[in-house]
Amino acid sequence: MAKYFDVHPDDPQRRLIVTVADLIRSGALVAYPTDSCYALGCRLGNREALGRIRTIRDLDDRHHFTLVCESFAQLGQFVQLDNDVFRTLKAATPGRYTFILPATREVPRQLQHPKKKTVGVRIPEHAVTRALLAELGEPLVSSTLLLPGEEEPMTQGWEIKDRLDHVLDAVVDGGDCGTAPTTVVDFSGGVPEIVRRGAGDPARFE
Repeated sequence: MAKYFDVHPDDPQRRLIVTVADLIRSGALVAYPTDSCYALGCRLGNREALGRIRTIRDLDDRHHFTLVCESFAQLGQFVQLDNDVFRTLKAATPGRYTFILPATREVPRQLQHPKKKTVGVRIPEHAVTRALLAELGEPLVSSTLLLPGEEEPMTQGWEIKDRLDHVLDAVVDGGDCGTAPTTVVDFSGGVPEIVRRGAGDPARFE
């Protein structure tokens, strides 16, 4: 049975954030709110939880997982950035974008695209997510909470708790996050390629 945390979306209660962070450090798989849909998240290097995400979402090994980071200093440990790409990403974050970039050696192989050796990264703009990342001091390995056969992700924490109680360790309810996923931009080829149009305005990359 998943533990349930009702967290204020704009002023998250620190005691609840600390408790959730401790659960993640101990190996928990959690559903949590972002500025673009709810997501499934676990600690970097947690292979068991990663497998559970693949099972819940019915994902193959070509799926790009996302490293949700608190800051550019943190993001820069996991992806390779030249100066031009750095400036472009800096202007668009925090925000509703996921960027696909070449992974550094800090990224476990099971998170990388098997052929391209890339990984998705993002810096969200949501008070709950940012508080959780600050408390953790490391990225969350994440995937949008979109279930197989469904066109839109769930938008309410109570619904996630009700439907996924048996496969999650915790649900962080931060209110309605909407149904639009992030806009995904692939920079691995040197020039931006819009892979998915979502909540972030893609115009700046076209």
